[in-house]
This record gives sequence, structure tokens and C-alpha cells, in this order.
Amino acid sequence: MNRVLEPLGSRYAYWLGLPAEATSDTSDEEPDQVRAMPVILRIERAEPPGRTPLLEAAAAAALAVCLDERTEPGGEWAEPMQAWLDNRIRKVARRARGAHWQAVLALPGITVEVDGAEARALVPGLVTETPKEVSRLQISGSELPPDTPGPAPSGVPLLLLNPEVTMTVGKAAAQVGHATMILASLLDEAELAAWAARGYRVAVRTPSPARWKELCPVDDPAAGWRENRVVAVRDAGFTEVDPGTITVLAQQPA
Repeated sequence: MNRVLEPLGSRYAYWLGLPAEATSDTSDEEPDQVRAMPVILRIERAEPPGRTPLLEAAAAAALAVCLDERTEPGGEWAEPMQAWLDNRIRKVARRARGAHWQAVLALPGITVEVDGAEARALVPGLVTETPKEVSRLQISGSELPPDTPGPAPSGVPLLLLNPEVTMTVGKAAAQVGHATMILASLLDEAELAAWAARGYRVAVRTPSPARWKELCPVDDPAAGWRENRVVAVRDAGFTEVDPGTITVLAQQPA
């Protein structure tokens, strides 16, 4: 288990087992200490990206920041990353274009491009201290139409969106970012190294309801991982979905 993501991996089964209403209980948090990872989606007005490649870029970027060498003990990103991972792994996706996108590139983080779609995940920090270059960006207001990405390529993790839950592109971007992190927290070093060599690329798809039900490991997380190499993202329900909703499944290739 990766030492940076170990806190997340150790909480995974516990979080899936919570009653739905408990996932949104923030009574143990101090409002001014809430932390989040900003995920910036480049959505230009004239040439917007495809929805699927943008989600794939966001998923890879979020993990790339977590596993960058600067998050290792003594690294410049180590302290903010550890403070974030020790609590809820909140992400806030925002859209940017033009000069606003260029401004975000100067902030600490990593950009990933997939088939012309770009997403940049930033180093997590206190929400109350969000840089103005980020806070001025809109969280909602832009949506991308569904696309038809075709069969998923082999050899990369498969991220499956819940076919019965509607999410905006921003919400989905945050959820697939959670998925890559949870998956990585359970992989061994050799598997992580192989994934890193491919730029943490993934395939995002929407399965049939029957396939979703077959793979969803909420009743037995250990068996889901042992038998199908599948982990689940369970949302706290602060935006768009109900508390306790399983939004994404991530499956490690055989």
C-alpha cells in the first residue's frame, strides 16, 4: 500500500459500511478547517472537449498530484496533502477558459491531456484560502453532451459511472478523481509503477444497470476487491446526489 494514500485505503471499507445518513455528518469538522482539492476543467467556448476524455483527464490528474514525488515526506506538497488525506477527500471541480485557464497553470498542480481534453488538479488546501485564480471560476454553468467513446482499451483501470445517477460533468470529474485515489490506495508498488508508466490513464464508461449491480461491492467490499478487483466511490451527498450514493466503480485490470 502506498504510504501517501494509506490513510484513504485504511478507511475504505469503513466508509462503505456507514449508514447513508452518516456519510454527510460533518459535526466533527471545524468549518474553517475544511480542505479540498481543486480540479480545473478546461472548457473553451469555441471548441469544448469531449465529456469522456475530459473525465479521464480529471481522473488521472487527481491521482498524479497525490503520487507526485513532492508529496513524499519532506516534499513541498507533503504537508498539505497529508492534512487533506487525514480527513474527507473533498474535491471541487471548476471550469476555466482563455486567460483564466492560463492563470491556473501557474498554481501548484498537474495537468493531464487526453484526446485534446485538459484537466488540472491542484494541491489541496483550506477552502477558506482558495486562491483568487480559482475562486473566481464557476463551479456550475457548463455541461457537456453525452458522447459515445466505444469499447474501453485493455490494460488500464476501468471507471464505471452509475447508470442510474445523473451527474454534471463537474460532479462526475470529482467522483472519478476519488475513484483513482481509492483504487491506487489498495495497489502494490509494482502495480502503481506500471500505472504511473502509463500516465495514470483510465477508461471512463457507463455500464448497463445489470453489469453495475453485478460488480457493485457495497455489501462486501473485501469480496469485491478480492474477486473482481473492484472498489466503489460512496458520496457524502453534499451536492447533486443523495447521501451514501455509490457514484463510480473502479476496476483494476487483470
